[in-house]
Order: sequence, then C-alpha cells, then structure tokens
Amino acid sequence: MKNLYLLGSTGSIGKQTLEVVRSYPGEFNVITLCANRSIETIGKQIEEFSPAFVSVGSKEAAMALKTKYPDCMFGVGEEGIERAATLNPDDKQALLVNALVGSVGLAPTAKAIAIGRDVALANKETLVVGGFLIRRLIKEHGVSLLPVDSEHSAIWQALRGEKNNPVRQIIITSSGGAFRDKTRDELKHVTKEEALRHPNWSMGDKITIDSATMMNKGFEVIEALHLFGVGMDHVKTVLHRESIIHGMVEFDDGSVMTHMAKPDMRLPIAYALFYPKRRPTGVEPLDIDHLRLSFAPLDESRYPLLRVAKEAYRKGTSAPCVLNAANEAAVALFLDDKISFLDIETAVTHYVREHQPLKNPSVGDLLKLDHQIKEHVYAEYS
Repeated sequence: MKNLYLLGSTGSIGKQTLEVVRSYPGEFNVITLCANRSIETIGKQIEEFSPAFVSVGSKEAAMALKTKYPDCMFGVGEEGIERAATLNPDDKQALLVNALVGSVGLAPTAKAIAIGRDVALANKETLVVGGFLIRRLIKEHGVSLLPVDSEHSAIWQALRGEKNNPVRQIIITSSGGAFRDKTRDELKHVTKEEALRHPNWSMGDKITIDSATMMNKGFEVIEALHLFGVGMDHVKTVLHRESIIHGMVEFDDGSVMTHMAKPDMRLPIAYALFYPKRRPTGVEPLDIDHLRLSFAPLDESRYPLLRVAKEAYRKGTSAPCVLNAANEAAVALFLDDKISFLDIETAVTHYVREHQPLKNPSVGDLLKLDHQIKEHVYAEYS
C-alpha cells in the first residue's frame, strides 16, 4: 500500500487525486491532507479518508475541526503545510502529492526531498521559483520527481525508454485560453468572468487566468527546462485548440513521439500515482475515427508574457521568482476587480525587467523576495 501525503486536497487537482484514490480501495493510505479556507470540504475528506494529520489556514479552523475530529492532528499555515509534507520521515512507502497553487509550494517540496521522499508535482511554482535548487536537492537525495501537469506528464511518457536517444526538441501544446480568438485591442476591456471561461479545461481561477494571459505556458517552458534537462532552444510551444495532444518529443532521427488523450487530469494524476504501471482511470477514450487536430505557431507578440517568462529564465537565479510573484499579485488584483486584464502583463514585465538577480539565493531568500515583490505590486496597483 502506498502512503499519500496530499497538499492542496480541496483544489481541483487535489480533489481529482482523491477521486483516483477512491477508485482503488486498499491501494492507498491517505496520511495527510492540506487546505486553506475550504473547511467544509476538508471536513468531508477527513470523514472519508481518516488522515493522521491535516493542515488548514487558520487557528480558528484548526480548533473547530479538532473538536469535531479529535483523533486527527492539526497544523496551521506554512508550518502546518511543511509538517503535512514531511510527517513520518522514515516512511518508505511515501509519496508527496503537491497540488498547491503558488509559491507556498516550494518550501514543502524542498523539505520533502531533503528527507528522501518522492514527489508527484502539480505545483508549477516549485520549479518556476526554485527549480535550480530543486534539481540540486534531487541529485543530492536521489528521489524521483514525477510531473503531474498534463503537458509534462505527456513529455515524460514520450521520453520513457528513450534515455540514450538525442532529443531535437520538446513541443508543449497550448489551447490558447479563453481569449485565443481576440485581438490585442479587444483585450483592453475583457472581464474577469470572460477570462474564467476556459474553452477546454475546468481549473481553478488563478490557473485559468494564467492560461488566458499565456503565463501558464511560460511557466511550463521553465518547468520543462528543469525537468528534462534541455536548453531553451530545444523547447517549442504551439497552439493546439483541441487539447488532445498534450505534448510531443522530436528526436534527432526526425521521429515525433506524441501523447494524445481527452483533456482530463485524472490521466496524469493516475500515471504519477501508479508509475511505472498504467491503470484504468475511467477517462473516455478518444474517438479516433472522427479526430480532427489543428496546430499553429504561438505568437509571442500576441502573448507577451510567454516571451517575458523566457527572459526571466535567461536572467537566472531569482528572476523567475520575481516573474511568479508579480504574476500572483497581479492576478489576485485582477480577480478582485482592482486592475484590468492587460495590467497583469504590464506589472509582470516591469518587475522582471527591473530585477537584478541574486547570487546563489536559498529557499529562504527566494521566499523573502517573493513576499517583497507581491507587497510592491499590491501597493503600486491597488
């Protein structure tokens, strides 16, 4: 039986992870759960999965839950999240599933790797903010980092068994987000409600906005560079409206290995949970007889944050941290109706280009910088 330590259990990926677990009774033991404000939801998860430890966002919520579930231990805030990630450090059947959203996912990932725990990673910001540190820790502690993002899972699967074959390029597909058919001029007056209507995927608010700005694809490029050890010139992004092909790998002989499936996150989640085996997921198979696929270049002048993400990576060390922090703050302001959609691009671009990268920053240094940049963005744009 595999023991799961699940961060972000009440979000979209967390819920779907528990859906996979529910489909395979007796194969997983849920040891920890973690949420912020969705207290009613996590209460139901406690009743169903009987975790040993749960972290929530406030002391008041922890006390209320403790009264109702006295057999469970509780933690609060960032300290609680880190404990949820590292509980039972000698557990040899452990897998951390990090489904958090935001830079808060970096520290628990690093701490879990430091105790030798394998990580199934759905938290993009871990690699965007501190990918160079995570790579170092993985090498030092010999753990496995299993990608859960649909694009990176697809690439991972396409590379399986191809260890010694030179890769010409990795191709990351993009649906184009909610505004793929709008001109730059039309984006000046789009609303939050319009931005949240993703054409293909059902996701949380923040990642849906990132998909509309194409920041999400910029993050995925950075993730791919850290996960697969290729250079920037070997990663390509393409517009693929149908979200059927999730990733491709082109080899030096001209062959292209492609992963196709319905857009359903249960597939990459289950692949990470059961790796190296494949198990049924209940995902509807593709109708190959009527399949229609289209591709087009992803225009960086139309989606400038994709270009800015690459700039941040090239600047190095702490610049991607600034990229993420400015984006998190700007998206939060947009969702709170404080700034316009295009103001997100303005804020992120400004802070990335003004930043002078730190030399050899630690996790603590990056998280301090993350806080500082967010405070600056809130103060300047609120």
